[in-house]
Amino acid sequence: MSIVDGAVRPDVSEMVCETGEGQRIVLHEWSTERWQLDDGTARRLGETPWVSVATDRVPGWWRVSTRQWVGAFTLGDLRIIVRPKIKPENLFFLLEVGLPPEAWQAEAIDYATNDELLSALVSFFARTAETTLARGLFHHYRYEEDDLLALRGRIDFVRQFRRGGVLVPMACSWDDFTADVDENRCLTATIRLALRVPDVPHDDRRRLRRLLAALDGVSEPTASEALDRIDRIQYTRLNEHYRPALRLARLILANCTLQDRHGDAAASAFMVDMNELFEQFVTSRLQRKLQGRLDVAAQLRPHLDIDRRVQIRPDLTLRRHGEPVGVADLKYKLTDSDTTTAGAAGPLARHGDYYQLLAYTTALGLSEGTLIYCADVNEGEAVKQQSSIDSLAKSTVTVQHAGTRLHVAAIDLSGTPADIDAQITTLAEHLATTSGSSDG
Repeated sequence: MSIVDGAVRPDVSEMVCETGEGQRIVLHEWSTERWQLDDGTARRLGETPWVSVATDRVPGWWRVSTRQWVGAFTLGDLRIIVRPKIKPENLFFLLEVGLPPEAWQAEAIDYATNDELLSALVSFFARTAETTLARGLFHHYRYEEDDLLALRGRIDFVRQFRRGGVLVPMACSWDDFTADVDENRCLTATIRLALRVPDVPHDDRRRLRRLLAALDGVSEPTASEALDRIDRIQYTRLNEHYRPALRLARLILANCTLQDRHGDAAASAFMVDMNELFEQFVTSRLQRKLQGRLDVAAQLRPHLDIDRRVQIRPDLTLRRHGEPVGVADLKYKLTDSDTTTAGAAGPLARHGDYYQLLAYTTALGLSEGTLIYCADVNEGEAVKQQSSIDSLAKSTVTVQHAGTRLHVAAIDLSGTPADIDAQITTLAEHLATTSGSSDG
């Protein structure tokens, strides 16, 4: 048992009333619990995108169901915390920031004991950004143009000739070597947002202020602008060291909303979609494992029909020389309808998931496809494979009259990061084999 394992609370929901701070409720993802709430609070809670609320047989009680969202949000005096089913250190591992597991151990322990994911992530971001900027601010040449009284750089003759003989001001253009670039702008916007997060340790808050001072002179975009710019950053050997900090920055910017309450107290909502996190993690790891062998493309949109009117969107399309040779679908949580049974042939997925995968293989003209899901959140709904993905051959169905082979692979996130990485390696080998690829 790791130190984080020992800190994790039992897998039960709990309601804690804290004097002067209202109610604090802790739940787990993909669970349903009964809560005693007034009608107004139940209605407002049901209007949030993170949980669903249904009436209970007992008046004054409500059935509240969580889905794939984890984190915390505030509703009046009610603080709702939703914890993931996987271990805290493996949640940080799924962030795929490009750092060794030791880098987030302190924050994983903190999250295991206090339930506040946002403050733990802010602390992780602060330390990561500090390490990043310790190498010096990233500078880059940025194209500038302006009308100046004195020549700077070079004359923009096209703009200058439009002046009809006027000599000054001169139309100038130049390349400015500056730190006011998107990499630093996005960090600045995230730091500003992080400083508004409550319950961040004082040491990390001071660290954030020092980082903001180091970024003095860098313009600050809005959170939405910064989020758009992060997605457009191209990494090279010159700015590669910024990648871990910017990945954490993107997570905070995309999922954190803050608002002022009563003028000075800050209420926060930070909810992470585990579906997206799982898909991004598996996709990123497979791209790395299969580099040079197969091109792993995410979310391509081929068509199902000959007339190209019905689009499909498989999670992963495996290509060689631009041609599709394999397909895979990622399901953090399997669908809730059309339950199958698991017999001697091994674990089976849901009917709807097989139908979807079959549509992908048919449209792409492929004879095999793979469904990849998270074993931890599907326990009791799909039989967990022994040795997880090592027994892929036992989780294959062959479609009648078509011969299409549909594989099912379960990623077990209950082990160590090394265990998970080993499973991804095995999965990559399976995909390479079923796509007709080998090491050569």
